[in-house]
Amino acid sequence: MTEQFAFPTRAIHAGQEFDPTTGAVVPPIYMTSTFVQDGIGGFRGGYEYNRGGNPTRDSLQELLASLEGGLKAFSFASGLAGEDTLLRSVLKPGDHIVMGNDVYGGTHRLVSRVFIPWGVSLSTVNMSDLDAVRAAIRPDSTKVLWIETPSNPLMKISDIAALVEIAKQTGILVVVDNTFASPYLQQPLSLGADVVVHSTTKYLGGHSDVLGGAVIVNSEELAEKVGFLQFGVGAVSGAMDAWLTVRGIKTLAVRVDRHSSNAQSIAERLVGHPKLDAVYYPGLPDHPGHDIAARQMKAFGGMISVAVKGGVGPAKRFAESMELFQLAESLGGVESLVCYPSDMTHASVRGTDLEVPENVVRLSVGIEDVGDLTADVLGALDRL
Repeated sequence: MTEQFAFPTRAIHAGQEFDPTTGAVVPPIYMTSTFVQDGIGGFRGGYEYNRGGNPTRDSLQELLASLEGGLKAFSFASGLAGEDTLLRSVLKPGDHIVMGNDVYGGTHRLVSRVFIPWGVSLSTVNMSDLDAVRAAIRPDSTKVLWIETPSNPLMKISDIAALVEIAKQTGILVVVDNTFASPYLQQPLSLGADVVVHSTTKYLGGHSDVLGGAVIVNSEELAEKVGFLQFGVGAVSGAMDAWLTVRGIKTLAVRVDRHSSNAQSIAERLVGHPKLDAVYYPGLPDHPGHDIAARQMKAFGGMISVAVKGGVGPAKRFAESMELFQLAESLGGVESLVCYPSDMTHASVRGTDLEVPENVVRLSVGIEDVGDLTADVLGALDRL
């Protein structure tokens, strides 16, 4: 669906034509492993076998490409499956990656535990420090600049356009993990990035009931490479998962508006709280990178992290003592979640440059009543 339509319209209609046989408004789920051929090689609609293509997965991929403004999108069984496929498409032994020093722990684990033994090298750097990024680049071997903004969990903001300008001087591929922002709030490809990746499990699915990942590219050559490995390795999303993700995306705009307004309100209430050392939220005027976030994002999202005074003990008690904010990994669902990254999402990076401070607690602010959520957070802090 072309750019003539606004984002909320495309989120509902792109790739979602009604069923021509019955007129059903919602396209059917193609729960099949294979497709009958009209004679050998006579594929109906190009479909042969579910790993190679499925109409439900194709509808999701068309939708994702439209929302990110990309040439082609690929849907995977998980976010990490998508990242793995992308990196295998563009790297070989001897290549080098520059990655932010505050990315999702699973992304760092994938590179450090899978790709480094394969012969790829990795440098982590503060992506908000452009001079540090320039210094980390190895002109002869750096092939990928991996950006996550806002970052997980310290909400660091990276200037995508400025980093693209640095990368393009030596032909480096720029990848942006857009999971925290979602395509509704941020469009990295329009800022010059080459690839966008998502854990569609999060804001895109939006209801904590589906696992998935996506890779969106802006190059025919890269699309061919990723598409071959999607088929050849086979970590594709199933039809039901693709359908659930499409279902979630239809309400992405209205949900993320509510996530963002709720988080903004809660973050403002937490500033200066006597039980907290810091509040990490890009919507706060004194947050490092606030001006950049205001320039490259529509709003500031639903994720907040806080540093609790007193260290690990109070931080864990705070995370474990709320009622509406349920203690769980993941984020971006309609319900509010709380996470203790050091022992949960980022346990794999303890002892590295990506280690999360032990007093940091991450909040995924849902779409419940903001008064109820605020009371839950403040009540938990009062009990410390």
